[in-house]
Amino acid sequence: MTVERTAPLHFTSTSRELATHTNLSAVRSDGSVLWVAGDETATVERLVAQDDGWGGQVSFRLAELVDLPGPDEEEADIEGLARDGGFLWAVGSHSLRRKRVKDKHEGAKALDRLATVEGQSNRQVLLRLPVEEVDGLPRLVREAEVDGEVRRAASYGSRGKDLRDLLEDDEHLAPFLPIPGKDNGLDVEGIAVRGDRVLLGLRGPVLRGWAVVLELRPYVDEDEPDRLRLAELDGGRRYRKHVLDLAGLGVRDLCPHDDDVLVLAGPTMDLDGPVRVLRWHGAMSVDAPTVVRGDALTFEVELPYGEGCDHAEGIGLLDDGRLLVVHDSPSPDRLRDGAVLADVVRLP
Repeated sequence: MTVERTAPLHFTSTSRELATHTNLSAVRSDGSVLWVAGDETATVERLVAQDDGWGGQVSFRLAELVDLPGPDEEEADIEGLARDGGFLWAVGSHSLRRKRVKDKHEGAKALDRLATVEGQSNRQVLLRLPVEEVDGLPRLVREAEVDGEVRRAASYGSRGKDLRDLLEDDEHLAPFLPIPGKDNGLDVEGIAVRGDRVLLGLRGPVLRGWAVVLELRPYVDEDEPDRLRLAELDGGRRYRKHVLDLAGLGVRDLCPHDDDVLVLAGPTMDLDGPVRVLRWHGAMSVDAPTVVRGDALTFEVELPYGEGCDHAEGIGLLDDGRLLVVHDSPSPDRLRDGAVLADVVRLP
């Protein structure tokens, strides 16, 4: 059994009413706190370590920190969180979605819903949010001054071009832009940051069994300090592609571990499993497009999953070296007295 124990994450009644605790999509450990996000709100949550888990939830509205491209309350579908330096990074899925067919839908109505594909502009953002310590705890702010340095919240995709625009001529990814995320279309579901290097893991598309990770080098526009620009990399492009042999799975999250990156791998389509964690060796120091396989990508652990439930969506490395795993669509057994149970996993 890979799970060493479970730990409760306690949420407020407001967040439970919004179903944030049952739609967790990202987690990052930050000392005594956890940063978590659900994929159906436009907020980031902070939980503080308690005896048996984490609680004392505080919610930070993204619209109070950055100018979003869509309505303030429209979901941002945050699928990845990263902590580096004085900032928390957050990335939306950038995906399109196809309407669900529910039990009450039959015939032409069901087919009409399956033909309806839509996007949301708040999903198409990459955010860099300043972290300020207040009363011994970190909090997200729009602007902070630390040791004479002013740190401002900044975004890529809130106005002007976004990542989807950037990829519209890409020979590998452009054909998948009109396709919904859960149909193997473009779907960002993980982020790892070190210095000026940002890695974005794609749940989809998976290309003949190969998963894709995009590398970006964002920097702040001097004339518009709330706006991120992307530096040129190979051949003048403002991104670099890496492909990983995940045996047909897509990237569900990325988590730095020293110079390596832990990759949560799971199905790109609407399937339950398999779900596993692999280690991409030296990921935070590569300086060219890489084909990641063999000794560069090694197996760590297999994770359990349910039938229609308990989908591992986020991983965060704890201070003791264990891995915390949070889930979307948790089973009823994971819901207890205002809390949802996360898994604590020992790595080899």
